Amino acid sequence: MAKKDVVGIVGTGVYFPSKVMSAKEIADATKGIWTEENVIAKLGIRQKPVPGDGPEDGTQEMGALAALDLLKNTGFDPKDIDVILSVGEEWKEYPLTTSALYVQDRIGAVNAWGIDVANRCCTTVTALKMAKDMLLADDEINTVLVVGGYRNGDFVDYTDKNMSMMYNLGAGGGAILLKKNHHENLLLGSHIVSDGSLARSAGVEIGGTAHPFTKENLEEGKKSLRLMDPVRMKDRLNAVSMQNWYKCIDESLRKSNLERKDLGFLAILHMKRSGHDAMVAELGLKPEQSIYLEDYGHIGQIDQILSIHLGVQSGQIKDGTVISMIAAGIGYVWAANVIKWGKA
Repeated sequence: MAKKDVVGIVGTGVYFPSKVMSAKEIADATKGIWTEENVIAKLGIRQKPVPGDGPEDGTQEMGALAALDLLKNTGFDPKDIDVILSVGEEWKEYPLTTSALYVQDRIGAVNAWGIDVANRCCTTVTALKMAKDMLLADDEINTVLVVGGYRNGDFVDYTDKNMSMMYNLGAGGGAILLKKNHHENLLLGSHIVSDGSLARSAGVEIGGTAHPFTKENLEEGKKSLRLMDPVRMKDRLNAVSMQNWYKCIDESLRKSNLERKDLGFLAILHMKRSGHDAMVAELGLKPEQSIYLEDYGHIGQIDQILSIHLGVQSGQIKDGTVISMIAAGIGYVWAANVIKWGKA
């Protein structure tokens, strides 16, 4: 009987703009809706990276810079990358260009082909499942780079009371490299749940084909990331969100032949402080078995890469640590996977 193929993580890379927005600046931008103290205590944001004026902080370029950081950290030859899955956002330097191909050229991955995937803040966890499935299904694919940039915070109107859940949106890039039969840092089970009834409950309202830009709405459109049906969205999320999240966590553990008691680290997206603390406690973990991204905010689908990157650097993730990587994205979708860190 042939030995079963496995998929392991070779390494990670990140990039963040040097410019930051402080809790006080966020509070000031809300024009009295939020105080600095509550931005820190309730929303859980001390500061977050935001784009500067230079080209290096474009969505595609931040992804490329994160990929270059990964190559530097691992010493991996970009010519050995077979596929690039871009998890970068649709808000980028030039609409209708393909981010994966920009990264391919930028890092010299001349033998790779690439494609963009989009699942909002769930894209990285989704793309990791896709990458693993591709690696196991295709004998000619041996390495997949999952990479992207994010700066959706450009669209946030801080005076919109409904948007406090998105005051944390920051900017940055992340990259994670998967390799077939790399017997370290194994990517195990994944599980994803979607609720399409919320597909248009949040998004950028102005600038698409439904509500195109006009001379009159141009300035408004630049800050039109909104909850388009806030009451229904919040009611629905209150009813199903946590149970969907825990279902993803438990099912991904089941598929990995593990249980909650085996968990050693939660790679979780940034959320309000009380929600983060409650989830860590519910899973039976201690605060030090996760990283609260209060100095980064929420960088969309980059959060999980960042959490693992920081956890390895700090020693919170070490050989033998079982990681649950979790995400949720507007639309609405929840996802989790399991990673067993260290040598298999």
